[in-house]
Amino acid sequence: MSSKLKVGILGGTGMVGQRFIALLEEHPWFEVTTIAASPRSAGKTYEEAVGGRWKMDTPMPEAVKHIVVKNVNEVETVASEVDFVFSAVDMTKEEIKAIEEAYAKTETPVVSNNSAHRWTPDVPMVVPEINPEHMQVIEFQKKRLGTSRGFVAVKPNCSIQSYAPVLTAWKEFEPYEVVATTYQAISGAGKTFKDWPEMVGNIIPYIGGEEEKSEKEPLRIWGEIKNGVIEPAVSPKITCQCIRVPVLNGHTAAVFVKFKKKPTKEQLIEKLVNFKGVPQELELPSAPKQFIQYLEDDNRPQVSMDVDYEKGMGVSVGRLREDSIYDWKFVGLSHNTVRGAAGGAVLCAELLKAQGYITAK
Repeated sequence: MSSKLKVGILGGTGMVGQRFIALLEEHPWFEVTTIAASPRSAGKTYEEAVGGRWKMDTPMPEAVKHIVVKNVNEVETVASEVDFVFSAVDMTKEEIKAIEEAYAKTETPVVSNNSAHRWTPDVPMVVPEINPEHMQVIEFQKKRLGTSRGFVAVKPNCSIQSYAPVLTAWKEFEPYEVVATTYQAISGAGKTFKDWPEMVGNIIPYIGGEEEKSEKEPLRIWGEIKNGVIEPAVSPKITCQCIRVPVLNGHTAAVFVKFKKKPTKEQLIEKLVNFKGVPQELELPSAPKQFIQYLEDDNRPQVSMDVDYEKGMGVSVGRLREDSIYDWKFVGLSHNTVRGAAGGAVLCAELLKAQGYITAK
């Protein structure tokens, strides 16, 4: 009998659900034992339910092919078989909020990739290297839900991963004004070029809801727990444009920053390459050894060369230079479905296990 924690994937047939399954193959702590999806997939084997829609570069793991998919709406049945779940369900925001809390009330921790609970005041939204202490708000959430071990924790939007860690590394220099433009991959919309041929050779200057998330979510990550809720920070002010570009994986950000204190280029680079957090100290299984790399070449970072840095869990930064209007500008790159989605959630679950919030039932 495996000593690994038993994991369920809610919404396991979609692109992020598939990424969870690919990342959890051979995971030292977690084992996918249950997959739940929409009623139309329920009753089929995972292989049958996905059919020709497997979108990962690696083959579907043998261990999941013959798992019979359950109906995600049969909460008690699914919850009875697992220690915790990852959520990647494709529903309306209100439906997601309701179903994630329903799972939590069965005493099943929920680690969610979805945006529905990102602004629920007592739900932690965590990048483990940046704000691991926000998991402490779970104790207040459990009181609200009436649970002893069930709760919801979420990871933030994929688009902020290429610049929020950078700004965090530079916190002591007090960034106060930020302009960011993100160039976002089509897998962020759950698509491949086969699904979305009109994106070939094309740019779409609008991604619904993305700019607000990109401007506001970093402030919640930098916030503090007060009176049982997370109060967002008020600075730096961030303004953002988000553009869909013809790239499969990898969100790039071009960012301009003003600082109250005036750092040198050498100081900024030193802070980036030495930035680490609790995941590195605890040597969590999915944690990158070096969270942020700085690339000296003028033509880096590039998606084709750098998106898989640290197995997609690291952030690549380059083109750091002084600006004529702002103080400094740089280009950042992160993998949107690994660090930005499923991988970030897996790292959150590893942190929660290390902190004692996720245990065997």
